[in-house]
Amino acid sequence: MQSAQTPATEFKDLSVTVAGKRLSARVAGSGRPIVLFHSLLADQSSFDPVAGMLAATHQVIVLNLPGFGASDFVGSSLEAIADHIAAGLKAMDLQHKPILLGNGYGGFIALLTAIRHPGIASRLVLADCGAAFSEPGRAAFRGMSAAAKDKGLGAIADVAMRRLFAPGFQQLHPQLIEERKQRFLAVDSQTFHGACDALASLDLRPQLKAVTVPVLVLVGEQDEATPPPMSHELSAGLPHAELVVLAGCAHVPQLQAPAAFMDAIRHFIDDDQRA
Repeated sequence: MQSAQTPATEFKDLSVTVAGKRLSARVAGSGRPIVLFHSLLADQSSFDPVAGMLAATHQVIVLNLPGFGASDFVGSSLEAIADHIAAGLKAMDLQHKPILLGNGYGGFIALLTAIRHPGIASRLVLADCGAAFSEPGRAAFRGMSAAAKDKGLGAIADVAMRRLFAPGFQQLHPQLIEERKQRFLAVDSQTFHGACDALASLDLRPQLKAVTVPVLVLVGEQDEATPPPMSHELSAGLPHAELVVLAGCAHVPQLQAPAAFMDAIRHFIDDDQRA
């Protein structure tokens, strides 16, 4: 599967230090900033197919979430992670309020960052996340974590891929699936287990009305990790939200169908650029 990022797009490494802990990112482009928060089962490279296109119109900041890549682990509390990222964005001295765009785990953190730090973002794009998991969803995180503690991440790599991509897509793109599997196996185990525990107890529903900025909620119709009902509930609970269901997509639409992903968000991020 080819990336939509053009060779002319040069991303540079950036890092800031907050309370002695490093937050790292890749940055390119100019204009209104858009900050990308990746999934737990992926990493910042999951945005490679769209990062170049975004950089044609925006300053793009592709985060390594805490505990991933060159970003230091700051504990498993999602609140502490959100506060660390908010402080990191402030340290980056951005010229305009950014759009926060999160996928999966990154969507939960982007949402929590906006809840805990009103005024930090101009708007949000929340792809394949929600406000809380069902009991079966919570049990799935506990089960993945327990199996990985017992036998290592390799024991749940196939399960992780099923949560990222529908089986039919996997059959058609074995090279991409193998690449993503290797990325998953490189995830820091402490970070993974802490995130699973945090997501298994998370419930942001009572706090959604505090989000007063516009929000675009996206979900792949085949997403098994954060199923569409979660996005319907999230959209309904937010004061100013628009919901888009991406046909044929699963948990990481920017990887599976970058053109469709960009078509779904372009009007929303361009409206911010004109504001």
